[in-house]
Amino acid sequence: MVFLWPTFLWLLLVLPLLVLLYVAVLRRRRAAAIHYPALGLVRAALGTGPRWRRHVPPALFLLGLAALLLAGARPLAVISLPSQQQTVMLAIDVSGSMRATDVQPDRMTAAQNAAKAFIADLPRHVRVGIVAFAGSAQLSQLPTQSHEDLTQAIDSFQLQRGTATGNGILLSLATLFPDAGIDISALGGRQAMPARPAQPIDEAGRAAGTQQGRPFTPVAPGSYNSAAIIMLTDGQRTTGVDPLEAAQWAADRGVRVYTVGVGTVEGETIGFEGWSMRVRLDEATLKAIAQRTQGEYFHAATAEDLKKVYETLSSRLTVEKKETEISALLALAGAALMVLAAALSLWWFGRVL
Repeated sequence: MVFLWPTFLWLLLVLPLLVLLYVAVLRRRRAAAIHYPALGLVRAALGTGPRWRRHVPPALFLLGLAALLLAGARPLAVISLPSQQQTVMLAIDVSGSMRATDVQPDRMTAAQNAAKAFIADLPRHVRVGIVAFAGSAQLSQLPTQSHEDLTQAIDSFQLQRGTATGNGILLSLATLFPDAGIDISALGGRQAMPARPAQPIDEAGRAAGTQQGRPFTPVAPGSYNSAAIIMLTDGQRTTGVDPLEAAQWAADRGVRVYTVGVGTVEGETIGFEGWSMRVRLDEATLKAIAQRTQGEYFHAATAEDLKKVYETLSSRLTVEKKETEISALLALAGAALMVLAAALSLWWFGRVL
């Protein structure tokens, strides 16, 4: 816990002085009680009931005063609060390697089931958009609050050739920032297997990163709290935009990219339309994407793992830890303790403290 006005904490030195004053008052009462000849008067002066009761209201009053003084110092604490993120983009790999069966019943079906469960657990106020990417990226569903439309979009996935992870990130950004001038035409070309070198974002593409004619000013990575991207993929990039450069675009706009690697690290050999290939999980790139954007990387080697990953993401996107001023909470607690002290004193002794 830190304080915005730490000098205000010097007032806490009043508390020991009040304790000394209270002890002095008790001693004076005891000394005065000795001079009373009548035992009844002595008992009346000391009060009825257990002796510890007399100390409870003053102790509660001091605790309440301490809470009020701490509130005056304006404390900041890291607490869990409802997330401000209103839009989540799901960028899901629909390349042919998703037919691999190392995740039962197969990677694509497991991913679809987990994505639908993730959407079902989100609050209705959170909008979700879906981007499907293989050799190119397509917007399958604009951000919406309709879980039914999202489920229908997920069920309509068609497996294709190629894996353009960078395109999936850029199209997700273009959907989140439609006025940012992100050149979506760079995502259109599909390159055939085998893999070709990554397609860099050229200077013209960078120049397009302006908004309404004003130069774009990068922000701190992870600072944009209104949206996030979750990218699920099972293999290495084989075509399209360099995913690390696409991740830099997301970082410059403060958008976190959470990457989910599905499948086993050693991979699997699959066949499709007369050809076969070894599909491996490129964990290094996925971790770099998450690190660059202040996101997080998750590995899901089984369908159950994938489900747990989405459950974790759902909780993290709906609740976040933030440094928040808690002066009001301490002030409320202090006032409540003082009221309780006065009420107990009236109940037990017929007087306020």
